[in-house]
Amino acid sequence: MSTAPTLEVERSLFAAGAPVVIGCDEVGRGAIAGIVAVGACAVLPTVDAPPGRLRDSKLLSPARRAEVEPQVRAWAAAVAVGEAGPDEIDEHGIIVALGLAARRALILLHEAGIDVARAAVVLDGSHDWLTPALSSPPRILTRVKADRDCASVAGASVVAKQHRDALMVADHDRWPAYEWAGNKGYGSSSHLAAVAAHGASPRHRLTWLRQPALLDPDDVGPGSTV
Repeated sequence: MSTAPTLEVERSLFAAGAPVVIGCDEVGRGAIAGIVAVGACAVLPTVDAPPGRLRDSKLLSPARRAEVEPQVRAWAAAVAVGEAGPDEIDEHGIIVALGLAARRALILLHEAGIDVARAAVVLDGSHDWLTPALSSPPRILTRVKADRDCASVAGASVVAKQHRDALMVADHDRWPAYEWAGNKGYGSSSHLAAVAAHGASPRHRLTWLRQPALLDPDDVGPGSTV
């Protein structure tokens, strides 16, 4: 059993004066089809203990994620998911697209009444891809494995994963050949074989498919289906 994320980091930020902490995490960064999504989970100094089964979304089964996601929404002060589409990923690159998606998530939090300007924002990983996307960024901290250690970031990961997976399942009904209900847009061997047989769909990231109609499914290893 993995260790549950805590509020240790969030409480240290509250003690330093932050009125709100926003955990952010991305989903779909390595996929070859579909949006990239960034979840944002805002918690206040009065926050209760996080849901007992909360974990980084990658450590939860689909059934457990579906169980935990509404608990996260009830626990947090507010949650939001921002998106950047395949066309934006192709035009700007994945790092810029992450910033666009995160900015949209923060706008949604602002509209929900969260004081984003004075918040401390915790990003999973070591790279700050958010600051360049904002004209007046709040305090932003990067933390490796924040999605496993910080409850707000774990909450963001669960909400974003549920959101993106639902979109990929809906798109599977329109383009069933790519088997997105199972692979969620990642480069599994069957997904790449479908691209080789049928070409790219409007949901594919064309710059990630060197020659979509000719792509050899053995040329790239299987991707995540979690």
